[in-house]
Amino acid sequence: MQLDHYLTLGRSGLRVSPFALGAMTFGDDPGGAGCSVEESEKILAAYLDRGGNFVDTANFYTNGHSEKILGDWFAANPGRREHVVLASKFFGNMFPGDPNGGGAGRTAIIAQLDETLRRLQTDYLDLYWMHNWDRHTPIEETLRTLDDLVRKGKIRYLGFSNTPAWVTAQAQTMAMLKGWTPLIALQVEYSLLARTVEGELAPLALDQGMALVPWSPLKNGFLSGKYRRDGQVTDSARTAFVGGPGEDDWPVIEAVATIAEDLGTTSAAVSLAWLRARQGAVVPILGARRLEHLENNLAALEATLTPAHLQTLDEVSTPTLNYPAPMHGAQRAMLQFAGTTVDGEPSAVYPPLLQSSVRY
Repeated sequence: MQLDHYLTLGRSGLRVSPFALGAMTFGDDPGGAGCSVEESEKILAAYLDRGGNFVDTANFYTNGHSEKILGDWFAANPGRREHVVLASKFFGNMFPGDPNGGGAGRTAIIAQLDETLRRLQTDYLDLYWMHNWDRHTPIEETLRTLDDLVRKGKIRYLGFSNTPAWVTAQAQTMAMLKGWTPLIALQVEYSLLARTVEGELAPLALDQGMALVPWSPLKNGFLSGKYRRDGQVTDSARTAFVGGPGEDDWPVIEAVATIAEDLGTTSAAVSLAWLRARQGAVVPILGARRLEHLENNLAALEATLTPAHLQTLDEVSTPTLNYPAPMHGAQRAMLQFAGTTVDGEPSAVYPPLLQSSVRY
C-alpha cells in the first residue's frame, strides 16, 4: 500500500489516497498546537510528492490561517490544485456577534463557502463537510442549499462530521428521495481508544456506502508511541490541554506497543493500520506539526497486521456501546422463527419461540 494506491470515497467516483492529510495544525495557533507556514508547506509538499491527493481543512482552523496557507501554496505551485481532492468545512462562526456568521442555514453556508474559496484561492471544493449539526436549522434547508451549490459547480461532493446517526440517516434518505446530492462520507472520531462510533454511525455508513474518515486516529497522540506508563512526555503540544491517557487507556497503548515491537514498526503505524483494516472504506486523517510526525505516521503504509494482531487489538479495545447496540452485535446476528437461525448462531442463544397453533 502506498499513498498513490487510491480508493473510491464511499459510493462515488472520487478517488483518494488511503490516508488524508489534515491541515488543522497549519498556521499560527494561540493554543500552541499549530506550526509555522514554512513547516506547514514542508508537510504538504512531502505528502503530495509521495502521491497523496486528499487534503482536509476547515474554515476556522487556526482562525482561517490554515485555508490561507493552502491557498498560497497552490497559487505558488501552478498545476497542483487540479490534481488534489481539497476538502473544507462549514459551521464555525468566524464573526462573533453575528448570529448568521456560522451554522448550517442557507445564508451562513453561502457566505462561509465564499470566504473559504477566497482564502483557498480556488473556485470549487472537491468535498464540503458540515462540521457539526445545527439543531436550529431544518436539515432540508441545509441539504437543499448544498445541492444548489453542487449544481452551480462550487462544490462537488458532500459529507457530514460529528452528526448524530439519526440526523445523518434522515438527511441521506431525504436526499435520495428528493434527488438531491447524497452524502458520500462521514468524518468521525475513531481510533483504538475511541470506538463508540461502531454503535450507530459506522453501521449506517456501511449500509449506505459512505466512507468513514476518522479524525484523531491516534487519540490526541496517546497511540503515537510517545506515551509510557509513569513516563514523562515532552513532545505533545496537546498534553497541556487534554491531559495524559487514563487508566483504562493503558492496556490498549501497551498492546499496540508490543505489536509494534514485534513488527519492527511504530505504535502510530500499528494504530493506523488497524483503522485501515476495518470493514468498509476507512480513510484516516493524518495530522502533523512537524515533518517527522508525518513520516512516522506514513510508516502505516508498510505495516501489515496478522489476524492474531487484529484479534488482540479488537479484544483489548472493545468499547462499551449504548443501548440498543449490544443487542444487535455479532452474537445477536440471528433470525429465529419456528426454531430456525441464520448467520451460524446457535438457537440456544435465545429460548425457542412459542409455537402458534395458527396454520399458514
